[in-house]
Amino acid sequence: MVNDNTRAAGIMVISMALFTLNDTFMKLLAGEVSLFQILTLRNALVTTILLVLAWRTGAFRVGLSRRDLRLAVTRGLAECVTAYFFLTALFNMPLANVTAVLQSAPLAVVLAAALFMGEPVGIRRISAVVIGFCGVLLILRPGPEGFNIYALYCLIAVGCITVRDLVTRKLSHEAPVFLVTAITSGMVCFFFGVMSLGVEWVALTARSGGLIGGAVVVVVGAYIASVQAMRIGEVSFVSPFRYSSLLWALLLGFVAFGEWPEPATLAGAAIVVGSGVYSFWRESRLARRRAHSA
Repeated sequence: MVNDNTRAAGIMVISMALFTLNDTFMKLLAGEVSLFQILTLRNALVTTILLVLAWRTGAFRVGLSRRDLRLAVTRGLAECVTAYFFLTALFNMPLANVTAVLQSAPLAVVLAAALFMGEPVGIRRISAVVIGFCGVLLILRPGPEGFNIYALYCLIAVGCITVRDLVTRKLSHEAPVFLVTAITSGMVCFFFGVMSLGVEWVALTARSGGLIGGAVVVVVGAYIASVQAMRIGEVSFVSPFRYSSLLWALLLGFVAFGEWPEPATLAGAAIVVGSGVYSFWRESRLARRRAHSA
């Protein structure tokens, strides 16, 4: 019999597949439509759908406190910067490489929470973070041949994701998920809409319009699936399945672009994922120990 955790894990894997499919659609649009136009159009539609979902789920009746509204706006600003650096890197680097580097974001959150929020982090988890970042270095291979400006953009995106996730953790449990997500998406739409005023918009072809429309569908589906997974399963059990996005990136990168990472990149990705899974496992084990003691 399938229990809630197993079902939630399956839904999370589907969510990661949809997020990675969105990245694939975005990369397929590179050079055909400007980044600013893509994000303005995509997020205008995504925001509209999320606002409808927020209304249907009663989010507007619950609303946001002033504190949560400030945090939601801060989260939106972090997402705007993340989108620019992540997608610029994605347009110029292999899909699997960018995805692998972004898998280090949970490790960066652990480190940042210890440094700036005073959360207790033991030597084992710190060691996992250090080992994970060694894996990132193996992926990017700093040096005159391996490292370029887009690799730096990847690292900046990781830093912005860390800020976004730390802010998300500070939101109250009463804050409606779809409303917060709609605010984030709306800010991305507004930010890149303003930026797009300085570039020439192009008429969409059937291909580019279809890719943007497909991105809208899969992004909304990914949001809904990830929320559902967290609601029906234990966070400590479900969260490691986020790393399945790397497997999807390997598959889609090969099918859509003929890309396959070098052995060093695969080894680095394995180190990052292994460190992240260990960190999640260690955190959940300590949480159960604290609960038992209480």
